[in-house]
Amino acid sequence: MSRTSARKSITAVAGISALSLFLAACGGDSPTTTTNAGTSTSSATSSTSAPATSGGATSEGGSTEATETGSGGGGDVGAESDWCNTVKGLYPDTDGKTVNLYTVITAPEDTPYIETFKSFTECTGATVNYEGSKEFEAQIGVRVSSGNPPDVAVFPQPGLMRQVQESSGAMLELKPEVAENAKKYFPEDWTNYGTINDQFLGIPNNADFKSLVWYSPKTFEAKGYTVPTNWQELQDLQAKIVAAGEKPWCIGIESGEATGWQLTDWLEEYVLRTAGPDVYDQWISHEVTFQDPQIADALAQMGQVVKNPEMVNAGFGDVSSIASTQFNAPSAKILDGTCTLTRQAANFGSNYDASVKVGEDGDVNAFYFPPISEDFGQTVLGGGTFTAAFADRDEVNALMYYLTTPEYANTRAKAGNYISANRGLDPVNVPVVVQQEALETLQDPEATFRFDASDLMPAAVGADAEWKQFTAWITGQDDATTLANIDNAWPAE
Repeated sequence: MSRTSARKSITAVAGISALSLFLAACGGDSPTTTTNAGTSTSSATSSTSAPATSGGATSEGGSTEATETGSGGGGDVGAESDWCNTVKGLYPDTDGKTVNLYTVITAPEDTPYIETFKSFTECTGATVNYEGSKEFEAQIGVRVSSGNPPDVAVFPQPGLMRQVQESSGAMLELKPEVAENAKKYFPEDWTNYGTINDQFLGIPNNADFKSLVWYSPKTFEAKGYTVPTNWQELQDLQAKIVAAGEKPWCIGIESGEATGWQLTDWLEEYVLRTAGPDVYDQWISHEVTFQDPQIADALAQMGQVVKNPEMVNAGFGDVSSIASTQFNAPSAKILDGTCTLTRQAANFGSNYDASVKVGEDGDVNAFYFPPISEDFGQTVLGGGTFTAAFADRDEVNALMYYLTTPEYANTRAKAGNYISANRGLDPVNVPVVVQQEALETLQDPEATFRFDASDLMPAAVGADAEWKQFTAWITGQDDATTLANIDNAWPAE
């Protein structure tokens, strides 16, 4: 596949589409739901650990040799692996067996996953019992500690995966052949995210691309706005909208128990752009604290937008309305022109039905959230989920192997709203052009990618204190108190 420079890729994104991917992001809120795939299932377990470092798709991790069949067009390793014959040889006792998979992904987003596992069942005769729950973060630890873990779990936060593993030791290291195949298809960074205490536990699942601003091309055309390609142009656009008597941005952070996670993404974008990737990495490990002047400055600059009554909250109310606005609610305000800008991940397009066209000439589109300083290049904030196993049976290991393959990535991508760092994923199988561009950027070795910091931090910080403190912050708590309270939540060594 083509590999453009980071700048070229990002420029393309800025002008055109709204990359989309991700999602599973940081948490969920709806009631627990359970679906049984019947003949197939998907699962997602995740685990991760290592600090975010280089690009989301370097060519360093794993072999770059062609796959056995090698006829696919994916990434730089081919889109086919002849996985079915491989697992039949490795794991013969699968027919009629069931793999229980536990994930945060619920209906309707679960349907593409469930459909994707049909090919696994067709090959192995094993079914996947898919259980999606928005209470995953709260329940996975309970299930593991009570001796009732799922066979396979999909972790939305690497930090949570680390917490569960370090408290229980219940996850199983990937079988050597599974680990080898994962390293063949995923960049080293991503396999590092799935490694805890030198044990490779989690297979990367989906990938998220978060550094996007969504807008309506029709609104831009009607009001004479142009898509900004750098920070100054974004500031000029904001000023123009304010001068017109409107608020540029709409933001929502309500997400049930996970309310507040949206603001962790905002801060991560600002830290990357004002302090740079190196500081960002030190911040994840708490070598740089939240109260460090570099992080405090990033929060202050972020506050100039998200706590500025002239800047927010278009279509919803005053600044405090951000706390009670559901995180996906801005989608309707962008579409009807009530709101001009909302910073969201690439998979934000999934909020729209098929009648809404996404793209440069469509109803909604997105541009790259531009860098603040040229010192740190074109940084990209992303994330992803990871699949880990708690059981050592043929059908479970067969499923884990399948999750490493380009066939899984390409089948899942064809079902929509999905991209992966799997270098065997062929962009032609990604239906939405903006997602194709997101994938190209992720696979660009020159892109400066950083994994969602809150997802890598201890869950007590990244999936608890940050959410609560930023919710308090947006409703009036000062910066210093907010940052100190988050630092105080960091677990003792």
